[in-house]
Amino acid sequence: MKKTKLLQALFFTMLKIGAFTFGGGIAMLALLENEFVSKRGWLDREEFLDMVAISESTPGPIAINSATYIGYKMAGFAGSLLATLGVCIPSFAMIYLISLFFYEFLSFEYVQYAFMGIRVAVVFLILSAGVKLFKGIRKNLLSVSLLVLTVGMVLVSSLFSVSFSAVLYILIGGAVGFFAYSWFRLKKRNREDET
Repeated sequence: MKKTKLLQALFFTMLKIGAFTFGGGIAMLALLENEFVSKRGWLDREEFLDMVAISESTPGPIAINSATYIGYKMAGFAGSLLATLGVCIPSFAMIYLISLFFYEFLSFEYVQYAFMGIRVAVVFLILSAGVKLFKGIRKNLLSVSLLVLTVGMVLVSSLFSVSFSAVLYILIGGAVGFFAYSWFRLKKRNREDET
């Protein structure tokens, strides 16, 4: 694919995803996975999971981080710039338009009903993204234990209205993963030294 066509494809694909995703970056993951893994084959499933982990753990919105990552992987700096612009333009335009007529906009009864419907769709998109991510991870004792522990903590926090930052979950998961990897690597090295 020529670089110009690739840049156009990146921009317009991210523009489409930015325009039709409600509920933030997590809700966008299902669309990103469908577009870049299933449809276009620009990322494989393993790399997509790595992109999600990197995008979630670096500063900034996951949608922008993902767009920047995919754009850079596919077409370098120009790709990252166009993909990031593409995903940001719809949100910026929509927020700008809404801000001009904010109170009038919210006073419409049909707008309130539309937002109720969008909330349900967002829950579905987030759940769908979670299921797809779960299917893609390697199932071993560590990953399943972390998943069960995280879901348990989220449920307990929600039931008892305890405020628990998602950043803390990410940091704890990263630390546990790092120490588990180091421990398994050290154990493997010790076994090799014994033989």
